Amino acid sequence: MAVESPLYLDACAAAPLAEQVIAAMLAAYQGAWANPSSLHGFGFEAADCLERSRQAIAAALGFPASWLTFCSGGTEASHAALLGAASGLPTGRLVISAVEHPAVQAAAHQLQAQGWELAIWPVDGVGRVDLAWLDRLLAPPTRLVSVLWGQSEVGTLQPIETIGAACRRAGVLFHSDAVQVVGHQPLAIEALPVDVLTFTAHKIQGPRGIGALVARPDLALGALIGGGGQEAGRRGGTEAVALAAGFAAAIELAQARLKACGGTDPLEPERDRLLAALEPLAGVTITGCRQRRLPHHLSLVLNSPSGQPLPGRQAVAGLWQRGLAVSSGTACASGRASGSPVLQAMGFPPELAGSGLRLSLGPWLTPEQLRSLPDRVRAALLVVQADLG
Repeated sequence: MAVESPLYLDACAAAPLAEQVIAAMLAAYQGAWANPSSLHGFGFEAADCLERSRQAIAAALGFPASWLTFCSGGTEASHAALLGAASGLPTGRLVISAVEHPAVQAAAHQLQAQGWELAIWPVDGVGRVDLAWLDRLLAPPTRLVSVLWGQSEVGTLQPIETIGAACRRAGVLFHSDAVQVVGHQPLAIEALPVDVLTFTAHKIQGPRGIGALVARPDLALGALIGGGGQEAGRRGGTEAVALAAGFAAAIELAQARLKACGGTDPLEPERDRLLAALEPLAGVTITGCRQRRLPHHLSLVLNSPSGQPLPGRQAVAGLWQRGLAVSSGTACASGRASGSPVLQAMGFPPELAGSGLRLSLGPWLTPEQLRSLPDRVRAALLVVQADLG
């Protein structure tokens, strides 16, 4: 019997580098290796490569290149957004959603330690912020709001246009973490009612170690890292030119896929086929919003056929034994598994909040693999349920 090759279904954690990204980085390492701040020909070549990468990303995503600051990744970018924006404001209230990424939560707690009031925006049963709270949360003393666009664990897309427009009316700065959204839908960032947007490269087949902060030019954004004044004074340190080149290549690849499919992520129908195969299974409950969710993302909680919640971490291990690389929504603190805070914020009881699974697809999956995916995942889940139940 032929052994089926492993399938990587964890795009929301990290994606394998695309060949075009590797080629762009190799060319930069070979020809643009100098310090881009150096005032000689080698430095000029590096600076030119860096700025061409910045311009390519900006052109693909619809904003002026001068708005872009390169960072080390999404975590640094979110810290730079919140701490930098707060540095130019009087102390007030910061509002974040109950399902934010831990990076945003960590930055929020830093501001709380500096005297800021922290308010948590509740979400409904599919992980969407409750808009009934909008007016009261934007009332004084709120000065800064951070709501992620696409929730990595359950896939729900937030109504950032509605939130951003309300923030504009209230005179409140608005940041959104778009790490999971960039590359999966067409964007015109300049037209969005967002003051600061952050994203990263490694979710879309780009390199690890580089992310982006996009800020409007009228925003007084303090530097998170001081030094030699690089990145228009917003982020000190010699820029990673080759990583920027890879980032630009990954963005351009993602945008080309969207354009070829009329602006729709080609993974969405494949995700829907997988959903149709898994939803009828006993013990499988789909999580997150059905209509407004990341197009390449599927999430669920897993019970045994008798109704007993199955530990997500053990289910991940069981699925990997059958050649499927997926993620669990379970958090791990000090080596001990605990229920997902995101699922608990959505109203799942603690015992069920530890049984989450996430499957996220990527363009590296071949047509043959995509055709076999529903049957293969369905069969593996049935075996895991039997083994753990």
